[in-house]
Amino acid sequence: MKIAIGSDHAAYALKEHVKFYLESKGIKVLDKGTYSEESVDYPIFAKKVADDVVKEKVDYGILLCGTGLGMSISANKVRGAYAALCLYPTMAKYARHHNNANILVMAGRLMGPTLAEETVDVFLSTPFEGGRHTRRIDEIKEMEN
Repeated sequence: MKIAIGSDHAAYALKEHVKFYLESKGIKVLDKGTYSEESVDYPIFAKKVADDVVKEKVDYGILLCGTGLGMSISANKVRGAYAALCLYPTMAKYARHHNNANILVMAGRLMGPTLAEETVDVFLSTPFEGGRHTRRIDEIKEMEN
């Protein structure tokens, strides 16, 4: 599995933790930045990760900012990116199971390392259920056109 990860300055520390957590599990991680706690603009990193996801350079993306809101809004502007803000593992479960999200967004100022690890694990291990949810995903795709 290959994951693209990115954050702004507010979530840099949590991004680094998640990156090393994933690597310790044998997952290849492409770090798209930022690379310090110096102030940056989150849309830059949302686009980098979303582009890698929609171009299928990676299996999934993970984005982090202070609240997760800015990254969610930004990533979802890229056609084919389905970024879901998940503050808990249960949200991550349904983001994958019902919504087929391909980008997990987390909040660096609202989540600790253990909660982030649990949320990542659930997101990456939950398959899309399909069925009635496929029709709804297709309706979302129609909105992109």
